[in-house]
Amino acid sequence: MLSMARSCAVVGLEGALIEVEVDLATGMSAFTIVGLPDAAVNEAKDRVRSAIKNSNCSFPFKRITVNLAPADLRKEGPVYDLPIAIGILIASEQIADGELIHNALFLGELSLDGSVRHTNGVLPMVALARERHVKTVFVPAVDALEATLVEGIEVYPVETLYQLIEHLNGVTRIQQYTPDSSLLDHDSELHTGQEMSAIRGQEHVKRALEVAASGGHNLLMSGPPGSGKTLLARAVPSILPRMLIEEALEVTKIYSVSGMLSSDVPLIRQRSFRAPHHTISHAGLVGGGRIPRPGEISLAHRGVLFLDELPEFGQNVLEVLRQPLEDKIVTISRAHGSITYPANFMLVAAMNPCPCGFYGDPVRECTCSATAIARYQKRISGPLLDRIDIHIEVPRVDYEKLADKRNAESSATIQARVQQARERQLHRLKGTSLTCNAEMGPAEVRSFCDVDTGGEKLLKAAMQQLHLSARAFHRVLKLARTIADLAECDIIAANHVAEAIQYRPKIRL
Repeated sequence: MLSMARSCAVVGLEGALIEVEVDLATGMSAFTIVGLPDAAVNEAKDRVRSAIKNSNCSFPFKRITVNLAPADLRKEGPVYDLPIAIGILIASEQIADGELIHNALFLGELSLDGSVRHTNGVLPMVALARERHVKTVFVPAVDALEATLVEGIEVYPVETLYQLIEHLNGVTRIQQYTPDSSLLDHDSELHTGQEMSAIRGQEHVKRALEVAASGGHNLLMSGPPGSGKTLLARAVPSILPRMLIEEALEVTKIYSVSGMLSSDVPLIRQRSFRAPHHTISHAGLVGGGRIPRPGEISLAHRGVLFLDELPEFGQNVLEVLRQPLEDKIVTISRAHGSITYPANFMLVAAMNPCPCGFYGDPVRECTCSATAIARYQKRISGPLLDRIDIHIEVPRVDYEKLADKRNAESSATIQARVQQARERQLHRLKGTSLTCNAEMGPAEVRSFCDVDTGGEKLLKAAMQQLHLSARAFHRVLKLARTIADLAECDIIAANHVAEAIQYRPKIRL
């Protein structure tokens, strides 16, 4: 007898509908799975057999053939355990075949005792169900809250295979899952990260961080060891603007596919802060592997990617950041196809000015030669530096500032200004897919970056004296637009342009 149950695969961050066809034939007992299954899918044979036996059902001793269609799409992971088990039970007439099964999606891994375990990528799978007008999904109970993020879908939490069999046979119904609104609507304003008020001195660096957070601009800090670069970077999440619901769903989808989503808080409302070590591989940073997975730059989507000790990263690793910094996406190509992941992140990097770290320090003498300093700084290529909007020096902090008892400005105060500036940008960019100034292209810069006469003269002088590239020119304008937004000005003035220009990198040795 032939039966069919529907499931789903994840390709990149999008779902793909999978039809699980099961055929029972007479002959020698065998269990075959076809349709490009990986090792985890092939091992489903043993899990399904034990789960069916331990769910008070009989496993048919016939020639069982399971086809996962479409056959040219590689299947991976244990998500097909549940639909395979349902297909076998339908084919062996232990579950009544009907409209309920044909209009449903089955997702879940089976344990040997028949319980249904967590599955990665539930959110994009359920989103596909809505696109294909599938009204009902059966998911592991631990993933039910995540599944309800997609509106218009009936979600049924399944704890055991036996419970699902009873439901499909009309014996004992599973109650449709209704989420606790408090779990999805937790306070997104509670920031994470280091508190700005705990950082003494470095007021000009705090200002640069505020500008960067307001417009989503990339930033590079350079200074001697112990000057507070890492501490300042870890304070950035505390001043970032609140996430839009569309942004939260994008980030949640990435973490769901990566298996990093907490079952307690299924919707990520905090902007991510990723700080990989400088020994990270190319695939670890941008994503990849035999079966491509999102890398650190995608996990930092809509958040911060912090690269400490920037020159220590491999040159090949750093150079692959060029395209994501410009296009806000990363495309991974393999023999069987290419996958595109979002990578719209704010780059915050820190570095020492030289190998010993004390070049330009007024207290400690630098022991590096001019050649060594130049070689160290040139580990970061010019094209990559050109894509960083803000370059800021972080000097040594004096004792008087460290011992100052006065309260510094809190993260909440700075975050309020950042939020206000970001809302001005959202209003200005309404009708486009852009959310902040850093995402603007040349057309948007021309439309939204109106400069007064004094600002234009200053820009012309900067182009001639600093030899700015076309990319640097547009980045200065976008940065000046953000500075003007913080000042609540509609027109970019000369002082806004001046501040943007002074964030450009200094002449290298």
